Amino acid sequence: MTDASTLFDASVIGGGPAGLAAAIALAQRGARTALVARRLPYADNRTTALLGASVDLLESLDVWPRCSDKAAALEVMRLVDDTGRLFRAPEVRFSCHEIGLDAFGYNIDNRSLMLALEARAAGLSNLVRFDDEAESVVIEADDVAIRTAGGQFLGARLVVGADGRHSLCREAAGIAMTRRELTQTALTFNVGHIRPHRNVSTEFHTPHGPCVFVPLPGNRSSVVWVSAPAEAERLRALGDDDLSAAIEKQSHSILGRMTVEPGRNLFPLAIERPQSFARDRIALVGEAAHVVPPIGAQGLNLGLRDAADIARLAGEAIASGQDPGANEVLRRYDRARRPDILSRTFAIDIANRSLLNDFLPLQPIRAVGMHLLGAIGPLRRFAMREGLTPTWRK
Repeated sequence: MTDASTLFDASVIGGGPAGLAAAIALAQRGARTALVARRLPYADNRTTALLGASVDLLESLDVWPRCSDKAAALEVMRLVDDTGRLFRAPEVRFSCHEIGLDAFGYNIDNRSLMLALEARAAGLSNLVRFDDEAESVVIEADDVAIRTAGGQFLGARLVVGADGRHSLCREAAGIAMTRRELTQTALTFNVGHIRPHRNVSTEFHTPHGPCVFVPLPGNRSSVVWVSAPAEAERLRALGDDDLSAAIEKQSHSILGRMTVEPGRNLFPLAIERPQSFARDRIALVGEAAHVVPPIGAQGLNLGLRDAADIARLAGEAIASGQDPGANEVLRRYDRARRPDILSRTFAIDIANRSLLNDFLPLQPIRAVGMHLLGAIGPLRRFAMREGLTPTWRK
């Protein structure tokens, strides 16, 4: 048993956006919470498209008001078939105004989001920060014992594993992962451009994957360019002028002349899913629980829904005098997350496969499907709503 002075209702291991959101949400729900995560300078220039429910969660956590001025609204999403195949799908446009929204969501640089999350976390009296990494996680009968790399010890009745793809928490719980490597790599960077984006996000579908231009404040956009690994390496190695010319060509000059900003990142793509999303006092969130390709901006949005669900269920247990790490709480969490994560992973996988598959009979099927999506109003509006938040969650 852990000493009572260091026994917490919940401990979150991992300090990325999903982990910080989970820690804040748990503390707001009344859980005495520990956050085990080293503070690191966040110099990365990557961005995140936060969709409807994610913005609502950050509003409820008093995080969004601290960073909303750094974000660009996403009002229109364009899907453009740029495969060059015999049967090509028509362009599809989704407008937030068609479903009564001011925006589908907002694109924000990760540094601004992290600073806002860190600032909010620092202001919660029942959230204790251990500025260190977890070195060991040992599941015991009544709690989980955690030792940090610096030699500190603490315990928690519930541990939220937000420690990424190589999760120590997942390993401690003995949860196996299924993983499928994709023969694709995402190159990410930001660009400035001459023409305004008018809050329109454009996704070009190429034979090697999507190339997405997502609005940022001003005449700037973030780019996620998915291609074959060797091609992604070649693009990253280009000089600024050559990459600027290449991305302008890929965009068909819809935003005019482009200038690549400093900072490029490469991410080999894979799909990962655990056997269970919770077991033995450990609940998984973020990339410890799911890894998906960057299609439809689902990755962190799924992670924030993970955070919201575990905080809600643990908070309900504490409010009723129950153990937040009890098996029944974890089973409810698994049931809450499984359909959301599996359905999103399946949809992303199918969409991605449809781009990569050159089988001729499948091309008209994809083209007709995209045509129906764009032409039939009720179907289009249903797709928009489901893309933001699954209807059954409401």
